[in-house]
Amino acid sequence: MRVFLFSLFLFYSALSPLLAEVQSFDEIFPGLSPAIRESAFSTEGYFKSHRNISLSSIIGSSQSTLDPHILNTVFSKKPGFLVESIFVIPSNEGEYTLLDIYNALGKIRALEGRLYRSHTRNDDVPLFEEATRIESARRNVPVSDPAPAAIIPASETIYMRLKDINFGNSFYRGLMALEPRGLRYSLTNNRTLSYLLMPVIREERFTALLYFEPIAEGILIYALAGADVSNFISSRIDMASAISKRLAVIIAWVSDGIQG
Repeated sequence: MRVFLFSLFLFYSALSPLLAEVQSFDEIFPGLSPAIRESAFSTEGYFKSHRNISLSSIIGSSQSTLDPHILNTVFSKKPGFLVESIFVIPSNEGEYTLLDIYNALGKIRALEGRLYRSHTRNDDVPLFEEATRIESARRNVPVSDPAPAAIIPASETIYMRLKDINFGNSFYRGLMALEPRGLRYSLTNNRTLSYLLMPVIREERFTALLYFEPIAEGILIYALAGADVSNFISSRIDMASAISKRLAVIIAWVSDGIQG
């Protein structure tokens, strides 16, 4: 009986986001300025960098109905640098689903070769030269991305290795969890990120959160990425730019995957 009840709980946990009434963008972000709203619906999306921030200073907390526990995925790490982004994939209601989002997040190899604009090189270059799912936090053994799923698990943990153009081989843990109206996904570095053998971001001190929700206008992607670094590092590396570029590439990766 206990096994049956637990299975029933998991079933309804997975089903609950699909049964929730679809909200509009303005219901989630009431009173947002026209300029920010326009940016969120643009091809680039809305991005803003913060330093020494408080939870009340970001749109996701002060001007939205988003559940605070979603934001605490990043704020619990007390980041010194933070980038906030709001992006909408315009589509007809119901055109894309949470299952499309979940399957897009599973395509780790699609991160490989995605370009960003490098001002130091004055060219578009790949941020991640290699991208692969790996067996576990301790076993750096490549595994294939799974075939598209037919159902979404209530939660899931994966590990990946990304060969970063600046940080070299970088190791991340991805955590996915269904929410009452959407899907929450976070990426955390489970090993230190280094530049030219110099530690830049210690393990567990960088987290990128992506929250997805089907809305009346399409798919909402709300994102926060935060890092805690020393003053010595921040005086030598433009952390706001480094975080923004990586978050933009990750959002574009999922967006393209959702749209097929």
